[in-house]
Amino acid sequence: MSEDARRREWIVTDESAGTRADRFLADHLEEISRSRIQKLIRAGDVRLDGQPCRPSAILAAGQVLSWPAEAGASTPLMIPEPIELLVLFEDADLLVLHKPPGLVVHPAPGHPSGTLVNALMHRWPGWQAPGGISRPGIVHRLDKDTSGLLVVARSARAYVSLREQIATHAVERAYVALVWGAPAVEAGTIERPIGRDPRDRQRMAVVARGGRPACTDWEVIARFDSLTLVRLVLRTGRTHQVRVHLASLGFPVFGDAVYGGVRFASRLAPPERPRAHRLLGLLGRQALHAYRLGFRHPADGEFMVFEAPVPADMEAILRELAEAGGG
Repeated sequence: MSEDARRREWIVTDESAGTRADRFLADHLEEISRSRIQKLIRAGDVRLDGQPCRPSAILAAGQVLSWPAEAGASTPLMIPEPIELLVLFEDADLLVLHKPPGLVVHPAPGHPSGTLVNALMHRWPGWQAPGGISRPGIVHRLDKDTSGLLVVARSARAYVSLREQIATHAVERAYVALVWGAPAVEAGTIERPIGRDPRDRQRMAVVARGGRPACTDWEVIARFDSLTLVRLVLRTGRTHQVRVHLASLGFPVFGDAVYGGVRFASRLAPPERPRAHRLLGLLGRQALHAYRLGFRHPADGEFMVFEAPVPADMEAILRELAEAGGG
């Protein structure tokens, strides 16, 4: 077995750029203790673009961070699973799919199986791609409870090309979200840095120091009694960017239990609360959908655009709101 085959690697994404190497590893490799990570770095076993990596090294998008595969003994075995996928396009280089709500993109603590990656391993027996043991071909992701469009790299050239396009903001990504409240204007741009919430490392937040620049354009599509349907275009790709930015404006995504989209219902007038709680129960997730995705094909450079309608659960909520008035 070659040395490269005995190492795990991670391509630094745009959302992780600017992070210290030791912090990045601690946040992403929960199966390895922090003390073990520090020992690997001190021993020169963690490499950045093939060279020994300092703990304080600041990562840049596109760099390759690698470490010995045996360091994470609890790394889950990638077992192929026959999970149905809604595929919109597929060729030798890539696959575009419409991810349903509830599907986790790659294995992580608490989700060792039943993921998109497990489904891809079943769809393409023997498939191998850059991205690491548990994230082969994954160039971007959607949260478990966010639905919408994803592109997966099947080949090495597709992985490199798509990662570069994402890092240079050349990929078009647009969302629709149902949010609480009524924006005073019809459109705007949110430019607020995002980083780990200093009070809760499992959350992201708009932060005054240590965050990464983040930019989201938004516009109103329809207005309802206490809710608004908005369209959003990502100019950057930070973790939970849409959810954090909207919450920071006081318009959390409907159903978002992490960023205030559930408890907001308690602020409504008492007569409005029963319906709000009923609709929250019907949806059971954040009302966020990645409806448009555009990128250049790695083989010929053709710009490809895909669109996907909101799934049935979100459509039912929007239909009821429209029938009740507004929109």
